[in-house]
Amino acid sequence: MTISDPVRPATAAQSTDSADLTTEVVIVGGGLAGLTLAAALATAGVLVVCLDRDTPPAQMETDFDGRTTALAFCSKQVLDGAGVWRHMADDAEPILDIRVVDQESPLFLHYDHQDVGIGPFGWIADNIVIRRALFARIAELPGLRHIAPAAVTRIERDARAAKVFLADGRTVTAKLVIGADGRNSLCRRSAGIGVTTWTYDQSAMICNIAHDLPHGGVAVEKFLPGGPFAILPLTGNRSSIVWSERKSLVPTFMGLSDEAFTAELQRRIGTWLGPVRVVTRRSAWPLSVLHAERYVAQRLALVGEAAHAMHPIAGQGLNMGLRDVAALAEVIVDTHRLGLDIGGAEPLARYQRWRRFDNLTLITVTDLLTRLFSNDFGPLKLARDIGMAAVNRMPPLKKFFMRHAMGMVGELPRMIRGEPL
Repeated sequence: MTISDPVRPATAAQSTDSADLTTEVVIVGGGLAGLTLAAALATAGVLVVCLDRDTPPAQMETDFDGRTTALAFCSKQVLDGAGVWRHMADDAEPILDIRVVDQESPLFLHYDHQDVGIGPFGWIADNIVIRRALFARIAELPGLRHIAPAAVTRIERDARAAKVFLADGRTVTAKLVIGADGRNSLCRRSAGIGVTTWTYDQSAMICNIAHDLPHGGVAVEKFLPGGPFAILPLTGNRSSIVWSERKSLVPTFMGLSDEAFTAELQRRIGTWLGPVRVVTRRSAWPLSVLHAERYVAQRLALVGEAAHAMHPIAGQGLNMGLRDVAALAEVIVDTHRLGLDIGGAEPLARYQRWRRFDNLTLITVTDLLTRLFSNDFGPLKLARDIGMAAVNRMPPLKKFFMRHAMGMVGELPRMIRGEPL
């Protein structure tokens, strides 16, 4: 077993015997949301153990995860507050303009970051870049212990504590267990929390391309009958492609030769980037929605995809997870500083009130957009084009939509406002 520990791991989790550990918060899941939450809490002085299924070296392998992530402005604020952003800022490409196009219509919706005036809409980064930055940050935090690989077998919770049992025989006891363990969350299932879920007749094909002409920081969302086709700017003359298409057609496209697949991309992208070349492995991911009936239980809270997952049409999946992180971190830290029980019912209820409606609203909006735009029905297409043209001519409404895409509306946690925890 490899244990990725900071310089003084004993401050993060104290041994009750030769194997068992006691800490304040135990996070199950060391993905992008889980590690960000661990870093945020440890930065604010809360003792944390993060249990990760995969070791850092395994996660840094090229084939582990070839995806990229669109980080909204709010997410950059969270990563900055957790001390992560400085480790990745040079390798993230700012989104300066967003263009939304409905098929081949001459009408389109154009967002310019200068109209908001607080910075880029967001940044696009390879997931491996974000992981590298997270690993660099957690190595700086003596109040955080990162155990990997760690296989969780069961979780027990009572009025006094939560206990996580590991396959190697160890246990971790904490005041609060946080499930950041994805769509198939063991934490969620162990608490008997049900989910609402449905699938789309779409899969997303993902790859990175290189191109001859600069993208200028422009992100394009092009709505096609099979689903949205996104071109997202990366550092250098590179872009990330997220191509949603009907499931029945995806095996055919994925089975094409590199030359034929590139030709299909070029046809959808057009000529504005010049000739394009696929530079990463292609992958396809089925698309679905998941929403937990509750985000909390006795001494348990869910964040990220353990609580919610949505269609990538607006690129908000991880962004909503990082908003969970900012809200839950604030609730935990405030409770901790008052000397109260961080796993108590009141702080957990506050977190659920703060985040559940926001996530449910965005799930609903993205679902409606997916159904509205993923078709070629003439009257709907005309209505869509007229609607986009109207928004383009209404600066106040357009500015609201831009701020919403940046994650800068609603009750904002301190981290998103740029304030320390």
